[in-house]
Amino acid sequence: MDKRYMALGTSMLVLKLLKQQSMYGYQIIRELEQQSRNVFQLQEGTLYPILHTLEQQGAVTSYQQTADNGRLRKYYAITSHGLKLLDEKLDEWKVYQTAINQVIGGVLFE
Repeated sequence: MDKRYMALGTSMLVLKLLKQQSMYGYQIIRELEQQSRNVFQLQEGTLYPILHTLEQQGAVTSYQQTADNGRLRKYYAITSHGLKLLDEKLDEWKVYQTAINQVIGGVLFE
């Protein structure tokens, strides 16, 4: 998939995943791949700047926790501000999706 198109919704997708549960970076990457059937394959160098930006905006918070294997991992969790931001991004996406479908034809996907 063209990376320009991915950039439009990547933070929205990350927030959506974090709404499901708190996750560490690699887990976010794998979950996004799995749920998108490998359409979205982020590199760590792409994901972490998104997470840091969302953290600076107050949309996510992070904490460290020791995993079962003894490694210390940094987990990210969505905040109440992040939930509001996600709703706004989803509304924007619906407007964008509707406009595209009006031009090219097609149905809305829910």
